[in-house]
Amino acid sequence: MRRVFGVKKDKEPPPSVQDASDRINKRGETVDEKIKKLDAELARYREQIKRTRPGPAQEAVKARAMRVLKQKKMYEGQRDMLYNQTFNLDQVAFAAEGIKDAQQTMSALKSANKELKGMMKTVKIQDIDNLQDEMMDLMDVSNEIQESLGRSYNVPDDIDEDDLMGELDALEADMGFETEGDGVPSYLQPDKEPDLESELNLPSAPTGHAPVPAGRANVQAEDELGLPAVPRASLRG
Repeated sequence: MRRVFGVKKDKEPPPSVQDASDRINKRGETVDEKIKKLDAELARYREQIKRTRPGPAQEAVKARAMRVLKQKKMYEGQRDMLYNQTFNLDQVAFAAEGIKDAQQTMSALKSANKELKGMMKTVKIQDIDNLQDEMMDLMDVSNEIQESLGRSYNVPDDIDEDDLMGELDALEADMGFETEGDGVPSYLQPDKEPDLESELNLPSAPTGHAPVPAGRANVQAEDELGLPAVPRASLRG
């Protein structure tokens, strides 16, 4: 059967936009080379026309130059057509690339949307609100605990603030009066040692040549035997 009908050949895939663009660009380059050759030939004919005197010879050169010029115009038309085709293919290629980018973007968005929906199932706005309310309640309880622990003991509640301010002013006045002497309050001054001699009122030991102090006002008393009487020690009340 294969010998009779032959084998069906596989259909070749259509050329891509890039393949068609490359093919057209090669053709355009070939046409550009031909136009350059025609330009060089026209330049040579132009020089011949300048050197040739008017007459049949000059007309013959002009005729050949016109023929070359017509060929150049034809190639230039083909080149413009190829350039237009290349431009169209580039536009199609840009559009195709844009569609591919859009497809990839849509695919990425769909995947992200699906993942986001799965995440939103585990997070509920009601749970968040309840958590926020519970946190606020806990903070209120914590503040109440701190205030309760920071209360002062044995402080009556019915104390008048005006009375407290009056006592404070009086205390400041007393402190100012005490500090007028030496600048230190009395309760901060060191305790003075008691003068035992002055408290006991003991007389000084008699000496043969020590004079009696002029400022001594009291006269020592004598006992029955004529000796100085020993005063009794005064006790501090």
